[in-house]
Amino acid sequence: MSPDTGPLSTATPTSEFPARKPSKLVVSFEFSPPRTDAMAETLWASIERLAPLQPAFMSVTYGAGGSTRQRTHETVVRIKRETGIEPAAHLTCVAATCGEIDDVARAYWDAGIRHIVALRGDAPRESGGKYVAHPGGYANAAALVAGLKRIGDFQISVAGYPERHPDSIDDKADLDNLKRKVDAGADRCITQFFFDVEDFLRFRDRAMAVGVQVPIVPGIMPVSNFAGIARMSAMCGSKVPAWLAALFDGLDNDLETRRMIAATVAGDLCRKLESEGVFAFHFYTLNRADLTYALCHLLGVRPAAQPRAE
Repeated sequence: MSPDTGPLSTATPTSEFPARKPSKLVVSFEFSPPRTDAMAETLWASIERLAPLQPAFMSVTYGAGGSTRQRTHETVVRIKRETGIEPAAHLTCVAATCGEIDDVARAYWDAGIRHIVALRGDAPRESGGKYVAHPGGYANAAALVAGLKRIGDFQISVAGYPERHPDSIDDKADLDNLKRKVDAGADRCITQFFFDVEDFLRFRDRAMAVGVQVPIVPGIMPVSNFAGIARMSAMCGSKVPAWLAALFDGLDNDLETRRMIAATVAGDLCRKLESEGVFAFHFYTLNRADLTYALCHLLGVRPAAQPRAE
């Protein structure tokens, strides 16, 4: 059914994140589509390792300019088919017209995918780092959310930035943008990764103050490769505290110790957030299961006990 004739479904989706704290924490995991056969093996080993934890969903990213469009589609369909876990497909506004993006969304709907992570996307390299909407495309994430809701009653997650998006002129503009995405139909906000609990709490309070009433789910990035996280932080606007840099100093060639520290730091962050009323976490896995699985175990999120054989 086309967006001109109405949504594919008028049923109201059920949010994975309830308003009250459940008996155990709710988690979700993010992966990237594989670029090679070897990477595909690593990805699926990670998915199979984490699936028994029964996450609310597993999301799959979307490459710059839609470069992984087909692999993203194949990955989310396979997650649904082989694990029974609900997948969420990332979709961006970059390098495509509204019609092209709508066709992608309809293909997801036809494949039974009901959850989209709607993002503006990063500026193409040829733009010199400045984001410019594609001619005939969606101008921003709020417009994309509205467009998706015209196509079908998708669950829609959007991004939030505890330390402000790099393109926002100030905190107010950043929060106003989040509010527009929610008003357009977003069901939840998943934050960029951060390392200071207070940054998240201030963001949550300010978002609620401007009328954002959907769940705000913290994005958790376990750090085992400090140099890599420092590069990512520079691009997305997240700060790297001096204390975190000091913890990894001198450990460039000591992977085992880095992983132990990563689990300790991320576990402490999650525990502090839990004490502040947070009961849902979105883990950026980087397609590796070990740290995320360990963190979930520390937080009490574990596979269902199997009955013993008589």
